[in-house]
Amino acid sequence: MHVMVLGAGLSGVTTAWYLQQAGFRVSLVDRQPEAARETSFANGGQISISHPEPWANPGAPRQILRWLGRDDAPLMFRPTRDPAQWLWGARFLLECLPARAHRNTRAVAALATWSGRQLRALRARLGLEYDQLERGILHLFYSAEEFAQAPARARMLAGFGIEARVCGHDECLAIEPALGAGSASLAGGLYAPADESGDACRFTQALATHVAAQGAALHWDTEILRLRSAGSGGDITGVEVRGADGEAQILHADAWVVCLGSHGPRLLAGLGEHLPIYPVKGYSITAPVLDPARAPSVSLTDESRRIVCSRLGSRLRIAGTAELNGFDTRIRPERIAGILEWAASRFPGAIDIDRAEHWAGLRPATPGNVPLIGRGRHPNLWLNTGHGTLGWTLACGSAAALAELMCGRRPPVDFPFLGA
Repeated sequence: MHVMVLGAGLSGVTTAWYLQQAGFRVSLVDRQPEAARETSFANGGQISISHPEPWANPGAPRQILRWLGRDDAPLMFRPTRDPAQWLWGARFLLECLPARAHRNTRAVAALATWSGRQLRALRARLGLEYDQLERGILHLFYSAEEFAQAPARARMLAGFGIEARVCGHDECLAIEPALGAGSASLAGGLYAPADESGDACRFTQALATHVAAQGAALHWDTEILRLRSAGSGGDITGVEVRGADGEAQILHADAWVVCLGSHGPRLLAGLGEHLPIYPVKGYSITAPVLDPARAPSVSLTDESRRIVCSRLGSRLRIAGTAELNGFDTRIRPERIAGILEWAASRFPGAIDIDRAEHWAGLRPATPGNVPLIGRGRHPNLWLNTGHGTLGWTLACGSAAALAELMCGRRPPVDFPFLGA
């Protein structure tokens, strides 16, 4: 069977790989000249199995109200006239109900744990190098009130089989000595030793090379215009695309997988497939390390500011914030300023801030942060999208699960797969 994967970010390339291993013939289509040039290009770098909790949780509405009007707010809502934004926001509030938030956390934790195993097996098999570090993730709390919740969170994670231990101020510094310079207000932390970090873009591009070597047809610089179907609920018969030369053509396959992130809903709306995905913009900086002793090598999450930090070889990646503002990818200086200030105060002299590369990308988020994996409304249409803030964490597990589903098997994961 010939499967055409639409989108060549983390989700699309991992999907292509696992489908090949299952025996499918695969093609990849993307509007960029190479893999991982959009949302997967400069994310926070964390494989964060220890953070399955969605943004939509019982405490979120109160936090969002506190953040209103702040340029440095971790989550910013910029109202537009787009009905999809308001509908997504209403669904987000619904997912904040305790029972729904717990259900979503449980599903993400199960998939994340399985995904971590898939990633380690894949890395060992192919010898992939992507500035990876297996030194865990240290979640930091800068207020006594927030740190007081850490034991309950550790117990919750333990219930999902995820190891995490509560650490006082001094133990946090022992785990990551570079925290010392800016640790005066540090209350404590939660350390997840099994978590990892690495450059998602490098990983995706390296894996794309293996996908190509195994015979995949790669359609770069190819804009996806629309899918054609054999009527309502019928098979997808082709995809209309436009190449770099401006010429339109129809590409054919036996089955289709949509891995287009935030752009998937637009493509599928005309087919009656309404995906509850909205773009949530995130920002990052990537800066050269000036003093390795002052730059962290353990990946960090500042729980108070919602900022994450990962060492990528001789670079430091710092990412954060979430902004609901449609498909606007402009880099707003006031949003980057908060990340730069965090870097300067937490790790003074560690990086060359003047040479930092600034970036913004659109995370494809469902209201409850649970991705959409499985069969769509058309018999030969499949979905692997909507991973929100956990695209890197869930990539391998989601793709491996989809390959199982397309082979007619139920993946060994307690997760609400579509059509399963």
